Amino acid sequence: MSLIPATILTGFLGSGKTTLLKRVLSEAHGQKIAVIENEFGEENIDNEILVSDTTENIIQMSNGCVCCTIRDDLRTTLQDLAEKRRKGELDFERIIIETTGLADPGPVAQTFFMDDEIAEQYLLDAVVTLVDAKHAAQQFNDRQEARRQVGFADQIFISKADLVSPEEVDALVHRLKHMNPRAPMRTANFGDVKLSEVLDLRGFNLNAKLDIDPNFLKDDDHSGHKHGHDDAHDHEHGEHCSHPSHGQDSHGHHHHHDDDVKSFVYRSKRAFDPAKLEDFLGSVVNIYGPRMLRYKGVLNMKGTSRKVIFQGVHQLMGSDLGPEWAMGEQRESKMVFIGIDLPKDILIQGLDQSLIKTS
Repeated sequence: MSLIPATILTGFLGSGKTTLLKRVLSEAHGQKIAVIENEFGEENIDNEILVSDTTENIIQMSNGCVCCTIRDDLRTTLQDLAEKRRKGELDFERIIIETTGLADPGPVAQTFFMDDEIAEQYLLDAVVTLVDAKHAAQQFNDRQEARRQVGFADQIFISKADLVSPEEVDALVHRLKHMNPRAPMRTANFGDVKLSEVLDLRGFNLNAKLDIDPNFLKDDDHSGHKHGHDDAHDHEHGEHCSHPSHGQDSHGHHHHHDDDVKSFVYRSKRAFDPAKLEDFLGSVVNIYGPRMLRYKGVLNMKGTSRKVIFQGVHQLMGSDLGPEWAMGEQRESKMVFIGIDLPKDILIQGLDQSLIKTS
């Protein structure tokens, strides 16, 4: 039996997660989706789209979807759903997990990798984050959970953009790109998004990501954040920006706000020494793993004609062989690190030392 795709829907209080979910659930898409809501959520799915309330914490919906709340922990809920599906008591094709507005999506994502029983039944597809354009600046200033939700995202939707000026939306997008330069982002008022922008994003499958988004290996449009290190490689990062919009108070005054969640991109045209790189990344993840939210990359490794795909969440890191480097394609490693106060200098130094020596 194929793995059940799982999507994590996150966003701070009032960002519009439930509005988006209602739209997904009420749309005539023909897919049977099981939604896991945390019972501490801001509001529950409207009763008008529900069919029956059972004695359990599972509710069948009018379009064949299923909604349930977490009673014990996520792991138990996922196991219960999978078991009922195996027995034919429930029929669903995928799940969406709506986290509470105050939740850090990290532990939720880790559930799919750390628990063998869950990993054998489910495939984590992506983390989708909603950001409230009206209140995001203050939330990012005050709450690390809000910043972490952005750092983990594979797709970002900006809600309530109609309540602020175009300049404020531009400022917000700029700030978001400092925290997460790789997640596609767009405005989405009243949950108005295509299902294809929420499901089957393959955010945790970098091979598929490359097929879907060929620009992943190209330079960022978000320029002005790189500095040359030598001819072999350079580094981009989301710091030291002169853009005036990292914070804005209610009177319209700009002030710089240096978020602790930042992104850092490392590139090199020189190949990596596999043993050195494995040793370095292993030690870095062991020490700094709790601060490393998401990291992924395509690597040019000595000894193989294929791309090496690597990615991780906190201390969990994995790699796999990808497609062959194409004829005439520039062999260049590109790695993206997103985390909290990442030790950028240590990363640069260690990665540099893991490259093969030029003669």
